[in-house]
Amino acid sequence: MAYQAGGQRSAPRPVPESPEAQAYLLDYAAYLEAVPFPSVVLDHRWDVVLANTAFRSLFREVGPHPTALPGDNFLRFVLFHPDASSVLGDHESSWCLPMLARFAAALERHGHDPGLQAIRREIAQDPIMEAAYRQGLPHWIRAVGEEAVEHDGAVRPLRHPDPRRGATECRIVGETPRTLQDMGYTRLTMVLREAPAPAPRRARRARRTAGHLRVVPAPEA
Repeated sequence: MAYQAGGQRSAPRPVPESPEAQAYLLDYAAYLEAVPFPSVVLDHRWDVVLANTAFRSLFREVGPHPTALPGDNFLRFVLFHPDASSVLGDHESSWCLPMLARFAAALERHGHDPGLQAIRREIAQDPIMEAAYRQGLPHWIRAVGEEAVEHDGAVRPLRHPDPRRGATECRIVGETPRTLQDMGYTRLTMVLREAPAPAPRRARRARRTAGHLRVVPAPEA
């Protein structure tokens, strides 16, 4: 399997053996395709099980990457793909830190999972990410409160490649039916909003030039 920054790509996710479960996922994929907003089904490692066309369109301009494509593992994409901030606005505080917090909780529940352990090793090999995980994350949770970690209901900025939307926001809606829950899956939908008024030019320039996680200081040269 491919490696990136010392981390190993997640092992292929298992397909349910039950014919009934396979048939359900096939029908659920058709249902997901009818949803106009980006919608994705993830397992506990954030491996993408199902994704609709709107989800793929949101990330259509993202460049190739051996381990962190959005249609492969969404957590790896948020944390490690260099193009993540080009789509996920306010990348650090609105996406990266909440995902790190969810990852920490998943690691407590599934500590021996090889896929999660591989992601943990990759975080450890990035000094900035490791400092954010160990030191910045607890400080951030204390500052914003536990509710900021929750995906469902969160409003987060996006930069859609469709110029008719451009810089906008989405509300993340968690809507996982019982059957998917029993399979260990979670569904998230990004309900796109109308584009807000443009931010002042100086603020936009500051976000574009941010090149590292600012929750901890960059290491001295």
